[in-house]
Amino acid sequence: MNGSRIASERRTLVLSLTSLTAALGLAACSLGPNGQPPAMPSPAHYGQTALPEQTATAGGVAQHFDVGAQPVPNWWQLYRSPQLDALVEEGLKNSPTLTATAKTLAGAREQLRAQIGSSLLPSIDAGGQATRNRALGIPEAGPQTVLYNVFVGQLEAHYTFDLFGAVRYANAALNARVDVQAFELDAARRTLAANIVTTAINASALNDEVDATQRLMVLARESARDDARRYALGAASHAQALASEQSASDIEASLPPLLQQRQAARHALAVLIGRTPDAVPEIPTLASLTLPEHVPVVVPSSLLHTRPDIAAAEAALRAAAAEVGVATAQLFPSLSLSASMGQAGFNWPAALSGAGAIWSAGASLTQPLFHGGALFAQRRAAIDFYEAAADQYKAAVLSAFQNVADTLAALEYDAQAAQASERSASSARQAFDETAARGTLGAVANTVVRASEQQYWNERLAAIRSRGRRLGDTALLYQAMGTPQPTQ
Repeated sequence: MNGSRIASERRTLVLSLTSLTAALGLAACSLGPNGQPPAMPSPAHYGQTALPEQTATAGGVAQHFDVGAQPVPNWWQLYRSPQLDALVEEGLKNSPTLTATAKTLAGAREQLRAQIGSSLLPSIDAGGQATRNRALGIPEAGPQTVLYNVFVGQLEAHYTFDLFGAVRYANAALNARVDVQAFELDAARRTLAANIVTTAINASALNDEVDATQRLMVLARESARDDARRYALGAASHAQALASEQSASDIEASLPPLLQQRQAARHALAVLIGRTPDAVPEIPTLASLTLPEHVPVVVPSSLLHTRPDIAAAEAALRAAAAEVGVATAQLFPSLSLSASMGQAGFNWPAALSGAGAIWSAGASLTQPLFHGGALFAQRRAAIDFYEAAADQYKAAVLSAFQNVADTLAALEYDAQAAQASERSASSARQAFDETAARGTLGAVANTVVRASEQQYWNERLAAIRSRGRRLGDTALLYQAMGTPQPTQ
């Protein structure tokens, strides 16, 4: 009997050692994906066609595409407008949306510190207890009541060993989620700066458009009055007088929408920089804004590291990979140690004496056996979420490539349109100046001079819109390039 009992104990010991060795071996292995982003194509150029070295020349500026250059941190300063710089600075400082995002990030970092501290270090708690109790007497001895007090004070310690990395994976997942919020803050900061710049440019262009439209409205109303007088004198047909009146009314009808758009742009700009809509800031004139001559074009392979939206998608992928590890580690045993020491007694003198010393120490090992398939379902769900995060990363990269391709094409075509509009406006201006000079000498009628000026202001409107689009799309390209990579 003793021999068989000893053999059984040896087999149990061997099995225990084998199980412990296997557990430690599994703990050293990775229980989840490595979180590396999937390989993405690196195209030779962003768009359908190769990028030209520079755009067409318009306004005396041909923008050069500096391929391989790093993004510019404070790119809005390249417009050389102190007013624009002040607007961006005020917005980055006072925007409640940006401040809320920053506070959310700070809170997430504190939560990460709390989780790391509570999961990697033992927990120690102090406790005290004072109770008064009533116990039933022994029935055979007759009804008795036993009253007594209990006084206890002790320290308790608890620690769970991270044998299979559940804690490590959980901390890594939360750390990656914090990284996501950090990259989202960076993206929000750059988006806010771009929105302030483009809104200010739009408001400036609308100012010039309103001025041009008001001049066109004056000229059209003068033509309508002249044609009405000529019709009354029999020198013009009724149809011509009606057509002039209709033209003047059409121009007058186009002014209120422009005024509304300008007002909305000013209100939007005020809110972007943290003001109420009634406190509209001073807006730089369109002529005071300098078009940057050099724009950086990050190569596609480097764009994966400069765009904060791509970096956020990569961090989300790492978090999803770590959560697969958490779900897998929950399938394996958990080992915890606990200990306590203190003083206890039925009265304070006894509790504080040497005889009142109490202590305990123990260990517990828990192996999940049956949870209704919940643990396996949670692991499958974590794998699905990881695969979804990988696809979302791919979508973020493709979207970034498209964003850059669209803005590069916009700059190229904006320059061509601005060049054509500039030539047309310049020709119309020369024609008007010559016609006005001839009108001063009496060689042509005032109606001819007025028609020539109307033609000029129509072309001027097109040139204003072209310049505004070119300035605004340049800001969008700077934003699309992302954040400069830190120097090593």
